[in-house]
Amino acid sequence: MDAKAKILYVEDDLTLSFVTRDNLELRGYKIDFCMDGEEALKLYTESRYDLCILDVMLPKMDGFELAKNIRQGNQEIPIIFLTAKSTKEDKIYGLKLGADDYITKPFSIEELVLKIEVFLKRSRQSKPNIDLGDEFSLGKFVFDTRNQLLKGPDKNRQLTYREAELLKIFCKNQDAILKRDIILHMIWGDDHYFASRSLDVFISRLRKYLKPDPGIKIENIHNVGYRLRTKENL
Repeated sequence: MDAKAKILYVEDDLTLSFVTRDNLELRGYKIDFCMDGEEALKLYTESRYDLCILDVMLPKMDGFELAKNIRQGNQEIPIIFLTAKSTKEDKIYGLKLGADDYITKPFSIEELVLKIEVFLKRSRQSKPNIDLGDEFSLGKFVFDTRNQLLKGPDKNRQLTYREAELLKIFCKNQDAILKRDIILHMIWGDDHYFASRSLDVFISRLRKYLKPDPGIKIENIHNVGYRLRTKENL
């Protein structure tokens, strides 16, 4: 664990927040805590954080809107939602906004700490074994894996960690059929329903990012997985 990791924690349940914050600080994390979305956004713009933990049901500005504002300026910082709302629709909506994970209340501190450590290890600041200087040419795009940057004909796009990892897998296996369960285990560590739905969201994002080049296709292979093809190998 990175003892210097700084976390923005937003929760309007004082009892839960006290227990959670106390446990995280005992593990060495520096916690900035607040109880509403507007204050959280102000804190976020005034400081630098390694990870955000956001309750969904917040006063003044809910967690979804807060995450949307954060993502507008930072595509990399890990965002974990804590919520009593457990419907699949809410989870998918959170993912579409750019959340990295979703923990349903009540939760164990051990589960939260495990997810925090996973995302901090994966973040750029604490990810020393990324492929340094690795670039892929993809149609009209150049994908800089070191900086998680997709350089395109219309603009450059900063990718999140999982977006970059998914695109890297496709780039390294162009024209090969990749099974869904293999991708899920490589990026999410399991193939459970939530991870599977997450993959669908991330595939949709990559297709949107690559749309300016009609020669690039991420094909669905029915009941199997996906295949990345470019104009040269269509």
